Amino acid sequence: QLQACGGGLVQAGGSLRLSCAASGRTFRSYATGWFRQAPGKEREFVATIMWGVIITAYVVDSVKGRFTISRDNAQKTVYLQMNNLRPEDTAVYYCAAARDYSPTDYTRPNEYDYWGQGTQVTVSS
Repeated sequence: QLQACGGGLVQAGGSLRLSCAASGRTFRSYATGWFRQAPGKEREFVATIMWGVIITAYVVDSVKGRFTISRDNAQKTVYLQMNNLRPEDTAVYYCAAARDYSPTDYTRPNEYDYWGQGTQVTVSS
């Protein structure tokens, strides 16, 4: 029900835009987030956006000023715009959706109900 795409190989300083598209007539989500996992490392929170009355979005400190999360309601798609990429951003990027509201900041993988298949981002130096 979640399809992530947009990864690829890019040189340091370059940009990529990842997309996370939701499918299914009954699919709903309160929050959609991006995580990444580099080889030998744990899955790491990158960004999340919540779909309440007030739109709330934030990213992890290591990507602030470089990554932006946004959404397209009509297309049920969430984007992660990644600028000024660095080699340490290399990882498999996953999008995830949390079905319902809960009093949390949605930065932990176990707070999400659905996961996309992941898309590889490789940044060369």
